[in-house]
Amino acid sequence: MKPSHIEHIGIAVTSLEKVIPYYEQLLGQKCYSIEEVTDQKVKTAFFKVGQTKIELLEPTSAESPIAKYLEKNPHGGVHHIAFCVDGVQQALNDAEAMGIQLIDKTPRRGAEGLNIGFLHPKSTFGVLTELCEDPNKL
Repeated sequence: MKPSHIEHIGIAVTSLEKVIPYYEQLLGQKCYSIEEVTDQKVKTAFFKVGQTKIELLEPTSAESPIAKYLEKNPHGGVHHIAFCVDGVQQALNDAEAMGIQLIDKTPRRGAEGLNIGFLHPKSTFGVLTELCEDPNKL
């Protein structure tokens, strides 16, 4: 597995409506995309900083992993880091072969149409790690 770059940094927030204006002012740019990912029970908002994106994540359900994160971290915060790889399935296989515990054994669809897979933070020194690939660039 050899990531090409940091694809995005995921930040859990309680309200996109409240947080988006802060990032627009801080970064000097408008949010370029807001999207709901229903199977992950989350609403996302994106900003681009160089080659890396900032992904704001608001839960849409109390069962959302983001809602559970916010229960422990009521002010929100960095939820995960995502790396761009050429093949998520191969990267997941490589990670498992290295002894890393997987959350996803096979890729699934994430925000912006990316194929994604997560590595468990118990195996990544406390950092929830996402592997991403853009199927349109394959």
